[in-house]
Amino acid sequence: MASIKKKSSGGGGGANWMDTYGDMVTLLLCFFVLLYSMSTIDTKKWEWIVQQFNPNSIDLEEPGPVDNGSASKGGDELPATQVDQALTDLYDFLKSYAESNPDASISVSKGDGYVFISFDDTVFFDGDSFEIRPEGAAILDGIIPALTQAAPYIDELEVLGHTAQRVAYEPNPIYTDRRLASQRASEVTAYIQERIPTDMLLPGRLVAKGYGQWRPVSGNGTAEERAKNRRVEMIVTGQEEMNGVLQGSYEQYFTMYETTTGTTGGSE
Repeated sequence: MASIKKKSSGGGGGANWMDTYGDMVTLLLCFFVLLYSMSTIDTKKWEWIVQQFNPNSIDLEEPGPVDNGSASKGGDELPATQVDQALTDLYDFLKSYAESNPDASISVSKGDGYVFISFDDTVFFDGDSFEIRPEGAAILDGIIPALTQAAPYIDELEVLGHTAQRVAYEPNPIYTDRRLASQRASEVTAYIQERIPTDMLLPGRLVAKGYGQWRPVSGNGTAEERAKNRRVEMIVTGQEEMNGVLQGSYEQYFTMYETTTGTTGGSE
């Protein structure tokens, strides 16, 4: 009996479908690349391309090089320039004020995004007192116009209160020391807040901090050294962006806490 052989279903062409599949994937890739390239359209280039496919249309100039902002800065970077200029103007004013009023004992310095001001505490307050002296009030009145002008660009204005040891090498009573430093900082902060309109500088951007005797800039062995440690300082920081959002806001800290702890807040 003759054996029956099955016909082969094909020879070596079983994977031909992959060629078609590969062509389809390539076309899809080209399609998405085209979509991406058109996502930001330069008007002049687009008109020029259209004109190439329609020779009878109006003549258009071939587009020149695209201005990527390297020659001039603007847009999102403009506010930062305004902030820098505001801080520079504030620094220049304070420096000029300090030079023309040497008895005020003011020192000013400027860093990246901030202006630092230090006042001799003895000009502002009597010993063991947090009531601003007339001399101190006059100094604040002299610099508040500059602070008001810079107010729209200020992120925070921190007032730092410091004390000195009453007796050399013997710490002050803890509560007395901390309270006096905080009260002096709060007194200066309230004085500034009362004189700068809230629509220029929100009270939430004013911060008072009391460090007591624990951040000295000199020794405490002599009266002259202790006088240097009794001081009031200000740190004026500029906004990173002109978006009106306080960089050190409660929402920012809450978001950071929620991210690191995985909690959503709530009451206990």
